Formats: sequence, C-alpha cells, structure tokens
Amino acid sequence: MSPTAPPGPDAQTAPVLLDRAGLQALVDALVARGFDVIGPTLRDGAIVYDRIADIAALPAGWTDRQEAGRYRLERRADAALFGYAVGPQSWKRFLHPPEETLWRARRQDDGFTITPEPPAPAPFAFLGVRACELHAIAIQDRVFLGGAHQDPGYAARRQGAFLVALNCGTAAGTCFCASMGTGPRAESGFDLALTELIDAARHDFLAVAGSEAGAALLAVLPTRPAGSDATAAAEAVLARTKAGMGRHLDTDGLKERLQANPEHPRWDAVAARCLACANCTLVCPTCFCTSVADHTDLAGTEATRVKRWDSCFTADFSFIHGGSVRASGKSRYRQWLTHKLAHWIDQFGSSGCVGCGRCIAWCPVGIDITAEAAAIRAMPGKAVGEGKGGNA
Repeated sequence: MSPTAPPGPDAQTAPVLLDRAGLQALVDALVARGFDVIGPTLRDGAIVYDRIADIAALPAGWTDRQEAGRYRLERRADAALFGYAVGPQSWKRFLHPPEETLWRARRQDDGFTITPEPPAPAPFAFLGVRACELHAIAIQDRVFLGGAHQDPGYAARRQGAFLVALNCGTAAGTCFCASMGTGPRAESGFDLALTELIDAARHDFLAVAGSEAGAALLAVLPTRPAGSDATAAAEAVLARTKAGMGRHLDTDGLKERLQANPEHPRWDAVAARCLACANCTLVCPTCFCTSVADHTDLAGTEATRVKRWDSCFTADFSFIHGGSVRASGKSRYRQWLTHKLAHWIDQFGSSGCVGCGRCIAWCPVGIDITAEAAAIRAMPGKAVGEGKGGNA
C-alpha cells in the first residue's frame, strides 16, 4: 500500500468472518509473504507492540484501565484478544524509531568513506492498528513524506507496510477519539480492518479489505460470509465504544482561542504541576521532533551519526547562542499544547492530536490535555485576536 495514497471507504470489500484459526492463518500468510509481523503482547505490566508469529502471544483476556496518571491491566471476563484500548507504545516506534543510525564514516589513509545505513530488511505488517493510530500514521506520512524533502529512513520503513486495523471494542477513561473525528471506526488507510465479535456463542472477527493487497490476502484465508447478525453486532460494538469515551475535547474555535492567549493564567497553573519530563511527547503517536548526535571511537577511526527522539519539553531542544528560547516550564508546555492543537493545523492541515489519551495516562502528575484546553476556553483571558506572543 502506498503511504501517500491510502485507500478510502469506497475501496472496501464486503465483510466476511474469520474465526481464531482464521486469524492465525492471517498471521501465517503475512509471515509467508516476508512481513515482519508486529502485534500487541504482554510485557512488564503493560500491553506493548512486539514481533509475533502466533496469536498465542496476543493479550487474550486482558484489558487496561486508564485515567489521568494511571495505567493498569486487569483480567476480562472473556478471552478477547484485543479487549484493551491503547498501551504506552504506538506504531511510531517502528516507522520513526527512537534511535536511528544515519551513516557511518571510517578514516582511511587518503581521507575517509561514508556508508549510509541500509533500510530495514523486511516490510512491516502491523496487527491491531486502532483508528486513532491510523490517523496518527497518516499525520506522520504528511510530516515525513509530504514535503519537498522526504525522510529516506521513514519512507523505506513505510513503503510496503501492511496495516491490519482493529475497530475499537473498548474505550479507556482517557480516550477522546470520537470528539476528534478519528475513531473508534477505522475508515481508511488500512489494508484489512477487523472487528472482534465475542460472546457466549462465538468468537469471530468481521473482516473488510481496504486495499488490493488486503483483498488478495483475504481471498486466501478461511473465511465465511458475514450475515446481517454479524454486521449488526459489529455496529453495536462501535456504538458501545463511542458511548464509553472517557474524555471529550471541544475543538470548535479552539485553535483561535489558544493562539490568542499565550499569556493566559492557565499556563502558570499547569506549569506549577508539569515536571517537563517529556512523557507526553514520547508516548504521543504524532510527535516527531528529533536531534542528531555524532560519536567517534576512542581510536578516532570511525564516526557515527545518530538521530534520536527529542522533545520540546527539554531546555536543550530550543537552545541557541545565549540560552534556551523556551527557558521555563510554562513556555514549554504552552509550546507543546498550542502546537499540537493549533499551529499544527496551519502547518499540516489537521490537528496534531488524534484523541488516543496516552499523554493523559502517562503523565506522572495526571495533566489532562482536554481539561487544560477546556480551562483556557472557560477561564477569563484575552479574547480572540487580543493575544501577543511571549517566551516567559
């Protein structure tokens, strides 16, 4: 599937049903086609994405409970394989990894040679991509592939990636994708989309292809026709998930309100709590800031240039001659939130937030982006058009 032209809803095929054996057949077929299959697994008390070859590795019977500053796993009453919301990781860590070697240089008698790092050897197949995460991948596609200068590493990892979406059956207390228009239904940008249907009588997956590659794969899997009862059950799952969202963000006029109020008193209030730890940016599926570091060996014969995730919450990120542009926690939190919910729209044509709620759950002090945005909207402050910038 081309990352620059994701399929739309009109490319989707008629729904069919897979059982658990059919889901394993899907994984087997992806492995047989040379894909590096990545899916949800249990590790260190969290649901994280890792390489899988068998659906036995999926978090069967587990769910997550999330609130501001809180994340824990609990047993479900059933054996659902995807009965959770989202974990601390996003697919960003595979397409835009936390650390990437750009090139290596080796000294020679008459100079030096530079060797670029080869691309990943196998294409990725992501199993269980939520609707909000599909939107996040599309946003990073625009960032890394949409401009005049593409990121070659991202392009190599993204090209040929096979996305198996999962329509959400569980909403966490921190989820607000419904108010962002990014979920819980996967609308586009996938090769296959699944909806898990589980009750006392069945454990099936309603499957829809969203690309030619997805349709070709679905054609070789052990499927059966999906009757009206299955499609109705899938709609009920989505309706229940949408109704169970734990958060809401009113985006109407929010961009203008944020941009007009750089000195709103709420920025001081949130700065008094914020640790500037950068957790929110590290778990965010759309944040893309990086820094570059050069390393040499002790003999001075080899040098390596490495790109690493960085964050606008660090003082060094905006450091120039004379000091940091954003020296205070207030200015750094303001930069993050206004960029995410306002300036991003000017840059890329959409909000930088997809409503996954990770930044809320994984903030050590429980700062809630939806509450902060609502407070700036509601508290007395400068009216739209009266604000002036500042770097306090």
